[in-house]
Amino acid sequence: MTLAPFKIVSKRVDDPEAVGLQGYLATGGYQALKRAVLDLTPEAIRDQVMQASLLGRGGAGFEAGRKWSMLKKSDVRYLVINGDESEPATFKDHMLVERDPHQLVEGALIAGYAIGAARIFIFLRGEFALGLERVQAAINEAYEYGAIGRNIFGSDFSIDLVLHPGAGAYICGEETALLESLEGKRGFPRIKPPYFPAVIGLYGQPTIVNNVETVSNLPWIVMNGGGEFSELGVGRSRGTRLFALSGDVIRPGNYELEMVKNTFRDLIFDPEMGGGLAPGRQVKAVIPGGVSAPWLGPDQLDVLLGQDEVAAVGSMLGSGSIIVMDDSTCMVRAAWRIAKFFARESCGQCTPCREGGSWIEKVMRRIETGSGREEDLDLLMDLCDNIVPGVSWPPQQTTICVLGPSIPSSVATAIRMFRDEFLLHIKEGGCPYE
Repeated sequence: MTLAPFKIVSKRVDDPEAVGLQGYLATGGYQALKRAVLDLTPEAIRDQVMQASLLGRGGAGFEAGRKWSMLKKSDVRYLVINGDESEPATFKDHMLVERDPHQLVEGALIAGYAIGAARIFIFLRGEFALGLERVQAAINEAYEYGAIGRNIFGSDFSIDLVLHPGAGAYICGEETALLESLEGKRGFPRIKPPYFPAVIGLYGQPTIVNNVETVSNLPWIVMNGGGEFSELGVGRSRGTRLFALSGDVIRPGNYELEMVKNTFRDLIFDPEMGGGLAPGRQVKAVIPGGVSAPWLGPDQLDVLLGQDEVAAVGSMLGSGSIIVMDDSTCMVRAAWRIAKFFARESCGQCTPCREGGSWIEKVMRRIETGSGREEDLDLLMDLCDNIVPGVSWPPQQTTICVLGPSIPSSVATAIRMFRDEFLLHIKEGGCPYE
């Protein structure tokens, strides 16, 4: 049975007035920041976030409170908000920065206060033109309101916040590549260790990198308590989460749901959410957590939307992007397009990613365009095995960042699930879905 959505981060997105300061204040805006800096200590806020068991919403799913606890002691610390969101069909953060920019600003300021940051940087994808405009306007209004700058709301807390547009590189969604870009360098991921951001981050100083949706939860947690947040959800998956639903559904969009209380089937077919598929169509496969996640079949639609629950069936919730493919979809073409994206977006530092990704894309293109050979399937699996030994999930780390090990997942699962479709392409000398 589908549970009604419980909205925390998306409660204002349908209110156009909430984009501006007065509309945000009318819905309780900046009350959490006032409470934080006037009534709570940084330690108290960190305790609440730890109690909330707030997992990062950017893809890795690491607990925010634990990440904060790893921050090295230093006179200078930085907070960076990752709003790069460059993975195909992932658009939840895009919605938050456009429709509730003050919530992002307030959440960032609470996080900055909690970790003792000297400065906050919001890194947004450059293509988010409207989002950049609205976040900058929100920052300007917050300065005028006294929520940013010297002695915020009459407290001893002072901080500045800087908005930085990225250049549109997928690799800059990786936190250390983001820091390189923020420093004005090419977005190359750093080797970890020693460059764990909490130890050696932006400008060589301890840095916390949090996702847009992650910090957008903080105003609610401060006002309602970490315990109240942790009452939502089950196990490690607490609170709510935004799911970016797209593909062959009638009502694509962002849906905020309490974690581990609904299934993929609920999200896809509930008339108030995905609304099902076109008449006569059936689910063929679902990508459950962004294009770097292994696919699920129609027999797995009753898996609950939770971190551990999806991991138990060999995939991940990842970025919160759920892509539905119906029986009119060419699975070879779908896997090829994903491989093409990764091959193009590789930064080129690591051989398995740079060379392996490009070779996989070429072989996939050969099959899709009618020049494939049956032995290409074994060749593809061999290439996947060279990038990720055993072609297993979770993947073994053979490159500096996780982009390389993400490449085989779509191709390998497509071959395993739809081998006959690959063979049909090869036999007929082209795509039968043309």
